[in-house]
Amino acid sequence: MSWKTFGVTRPTARVLALLEILQSGGTRTVAELAGRLGVDERTVRRYVDHLVDLDVPVRSVRGRYGGYRLAPGYRMPPLMLTGDEAVAVLLGLVTGRRAGLVTASVSAMESAAAKVRRVLPEALGRRLDALLATADFTAPARSVSTPETEVLLTLAEAARHRQPVAISYTAWGGRRSQRDVHPYGIVAHSGRWYVTGADSDSGEVRTFRLDRIEAATALPGSFEVPAGFDPAARVLSGLAQVPYAHEVSVRVRGAVEEVRGLFPAGIATVEEIPTGDEGWVRVRLRAERLERVPSVLAWLDRPFVIEYPDALRDHVRALARQLATCADAVPDPTGRVPEPD
Repeated sequence: MSWKTFGVTRPTARVLALLEILQSGGTRTVAELAGRLGVDERTVRRYVDHLVDLDVPVRSVRGRYGGYRLAPGYRMPPLMLTGDEAVAVLLGLVTGRRAGLVTASVSAMESAAAKVRRVLPEALGRRLDALLATADFTAPARSVSTPETEVLLTLAEAARHRQPVAISYTAWGGRRSQRDVHPYGIVAHSGRWYVTGADSDSGEVRTFRLDRIEAATALPGSFEVPAGFDPAARVLSGLAQVPYAHEVSVRVRGAVEEVRGLFPAGIATVEEIPTGDEGWVRVRLRAERLERVPSVLAWLDRPFVIEYPDALRDHVRALARQLATCADAVPDPTGRVPEPD
């Protein structure tokens, strides 16, 4: 079947046709290739240069019977992926495996990712290696917020090689700033990407959303990551402290690790109570809508005591009345359910 069937332009079709001929094996002379492609020998050499630019391992063979051949073991045609497409393919494979969202075996997923990785241009492959080596995945995505691919890859490389980065950042309130960051790690959490590290503007360790970074440029120099620093844990603890409309504090019966495991990562902090109230822990969380908190507390299925705000007590009582009403409701003889009062 001709490449023209797929609407490929004539020069591109001939380059792909050249690749098909070389994949059939052996060394092909320039004269033979020119005859099969219907072009002159100079054009053949130009087509070979195009394949080399795509990182296809075409080898030149000198001598009377010389010509061109593919490097031994090369079988797969080139994947003509843009940077965005390559990121999408590899991240889809890797995040799917890490999140348990695919049914294929681990070995099959790793094999597929390795095959894609082998046929990528060397420079892009190195950048994707840096991303996969430095990224943590903490939770399945609820909503998606996509950063620029160039920003993501630049920060990943910098994190891997311990290199400072200059970023253009727009904060939540709309304030724009230029700052230098030492990226300690890249984290994907609930549909967003974050970079965490030392911030020159504040002198502290900060976390930045990548979709709010307009540009990132690697800078000369190097830095060291503090011993034992956990990028994923830092991002989650930072998210748990972001101000919301309502701050909630409750005491829950149980041990710290037991209670912490009942909450989705990043929405609550769980700590011992300094007064020594044995058997109870303090849970602090934030909420935009206070009326949604009672259902979370009910789902814990553990005794709890509200510390603040007092308005939360009214919402808990309202949920209790609603549940009691639903529990008492029964269908009438016709099978219809009465409307609640």
